[in-house]
Amino acid sequence: MIVQIKGNVKFPITLDPSVWIFDDRKIRLEDAFANKTSENVESEETDAKKMAEMFEKDVQSGVIPPGKQPVKRIDKEKVLSESYVMPLKPFLKSAEINEGAKSARLIADDEEIIISIEQLMDSLARFSDSGKPLKDDGPIHIYFGDGSNREQPFKGIKQIIIE
Repeated sequence: MIVQIKGNVKFPITLDPSVWIFDDRKIRLEDAFANKTSENVESEETDAKKMAEMFEKDVQSGVIPPGKQPVKRIDKEKVLSESYVMPLKPFLKSAEINEGAKSARLIADDEEIIISIEQLMDSLARFSDSGKPLKDDGPIHIYFGDGSNREQPFKGIKQIIIE
């Protein structure tokens, strides 16, 4: 099943969630809404500073950073046992939402939901349950990035119409 992004966009696009299982941008559902404590944020900032310093040192000493990273091997057992979400932002950027757009209409089997463009940009699309595509109430479920609708995501989304 596919999902269309159309309406007030420069480039209407069609998404195929069935291939996202192979995409490196996917996020485990459990990790998507993990709360970051201030301690974790500080730790990440410190790590980033250390890496920046190491990079500067390498550049000054003439070490060339690696180009292409080796292709990751997919752990088939892990992929087939986890549930995943995909950030929608990269796809929305590719569609190039026009400046006048204010909202997005999510079209499901039996309902239409209207959300803001900001909410849509931060949203995650669940496409997998235990490594399998969402068949009965798919192709995707939409979760807000803050997890506020985690218990009741928008299910059965087949089109996203930018208005």
